[in-house]
Amino acid sequence: MKMKNVLIFSDFGIDDVVAVIFALFAKEINTVGIVADYGNVSKEDALRNAAFLQEIIGVKNIPTFGGAELPLTGEKPIYYPEVHGFEGLGPIDPSLEVNPDLFENFNEIKDLIEQYEDNLIIVNIGRLSSLATAFILYPNLMKKVSDFYIMGGAFNVPGNVTPIAEANFYGDPYAAKILINEAPKKIHIIPLDVTMSAIITPAILESLQTLYESTQNKIGLIVKPMVDYYYSFYQKTNPGISGSPLHDVFTLWALLDEADVVYKEVPVQVVVDQGIAFGESIGDFRKAPDLESKDYRIHKVAIQFNYATFIKSFYDIMKNMNNNKH
Repeated sequence: MKMKNVLIFSDFGIDDVVAVIFALFAKEINTVGIVADYGNVSKEDALRNAAFLQEIIGVKNIPTFGGAELPLTGEKPIYYPEVHGFEGLGPIDPSLEVNPDLFENFNEIKDLIEQYEDNLIIVNIGRLSSLATAFILYPNLMKKVSDFYIMGGAFNVPGNVTPIAEANFYGDPYAAKILINEAPKKIHIIPLDVTMSAIITPAILESLQTLYESTQNKIGLIVKPMVDYYYSFYQKTNPGISGSPLHDVFTLWALLDEADVVYKEVPVQVVVDQGIAFGESIGDFRKAPDLESKDYRIHKVAIQFNYATFIKSFYDIMKNMNNNKH
């Protein structure tokens, strides 16, 4: 088992928070930093949620950086309280003051990337504005990142904001385009094509909740109320769905040695033109040779995975949260 040093970019909605909890307790993942930015909630709320999470877990040694508060489109962000709640944590109401120094310390990620040169994975599970900004400001530095995992896009399935666009790409397609065009290596793109099937059922949550109640695990006890809130949204928008798809948990799981994910290297692009296709992710999945061009860079797009392995990993890591590796 090889330890993965991971810098997480997140907009701290419900599935983001569960994903960060998952990462903090996964033995293979060493979370070396967190960038909190707008997306599911405002940048201010994202920073507060990051601080709340570290407080409740008792982790005070992970550097937190304030990311973007606006997309590169220049438009005012649209938040979705019906999905993540007004605070981003469903029914959980965090009360915490945030260190004001965190609001404009984004440049400090440079030191972190230098510290873990060629041994750092960046995982982006929110909007892509902050990471794209890093590519704009520090293009040579980003070459020192060993890998990139991006939750975003919807290639051969419907979108979740428009009929064809996924939220992270739709929220800032200019940023997504910068990543796709400027990444120094092939990035791993984790789209809705796979994450919509990363379902956590009520039965799994109930089993974990029973364990958390028996041990009075205060971290675990926030998981079910948040995911239940998330599930209630999905039941309205996707009647008959058997549980909550945890897109961001899946993206962190994909890092693990035991993760069984199939990727296809395909030319990729994102639509930035205003109109009904705004934010659409395009992949050339034809059987013709995968030729890179100035318009289409080749990246690794997740197309299928082993659900049983995913569920086992999730359950094992989440049930062992009492064994705090920190």
